[in-house]
Amino acid sequence: MKTVMIMGGSKGVGKEILKSCLNKGYNVSFCGRSSKEGEEIIRSTQAENQLYFHKLDLNSIDEIENFYNQTIKRFNKIDALILYAGITPVASIIDTTEDIYDSVFNINLKAPYFLLKHVLKGMVEQRSGSILFFGSAHMDYGQIDRAPYALTKSTLYTLSNHIAHHYAKYGVRSNYLVMGWTNTEGELELRTKEGVSEESLKEKASTIIPMGRMLNTKDPIPAVMYFISDDSAMTTGSLIRITGGEFI
Repeated sequence: MKTVMIMGGSKGVGKEILKSCLNKGYNVSFCGRSSKEGEEIIRSTQAENQLYFHKLDLNSIDEIENFYNQTIKRFNKIDALILYAGITPVASIIDTTEDIYDSVFNINLKAPYFLLKHVLKGMVEQRSGSILFFGSAHMDYGQIDRAPYALTKSTLYTLSNHIAHHYAKYGVRSNYLVMGWTNTEGELELRTKEGVSEESLKEKASTIIPMGRMLNTKDPIPAVMYFISDDSAMTTGSLIRITGGEFI
């Protein structure tokens, strides 16, 4: 039985990944800021034996290590790591404050890096493992008001390729999924603060995205499950775009 570790998993696409993994019979370790949300997922899925939830502030390096240690204690190994969680602050270079810069780099880059530090060591020892980074169409240069976010996503792509190049000899593979404009809770919350309703957001997206609609939280799931599975045993260093044809 595979064990999948998700940085995130209590919301959005991460939650859909969790449910799909349970349907496959996998064990899942996931994290989030709210114990209530984690406990509700465990209750609603009736999969207590397959799930481990860890309350986690991604700014805490010590707690990130504890997340790893408790996952190993519960399930003994990690076969796949899904690096999903992240934040998308609205800020151009000119508008970026030090607090915004530090928060997006801590959560989007520092947290996955230090979780990888532990997970990768275990995968090298077991000589197998799949790592999947969630990227963004902003990774190439990004919209003008997503400067720090774009930098973190492009750096994660470099990190994915670094792992693919240097750790393939240990049976570890690393790939990067570019997720397009998606109606996640975080996106809807951000737009609500801007005075944009979900209906208006979808209508706007339909005029921008070449394939005519924004993504829903289930659209990336088939690709994610492929990268977790043994079907992707010889796939590493790849980039897959699930964006509806949108390039930024």
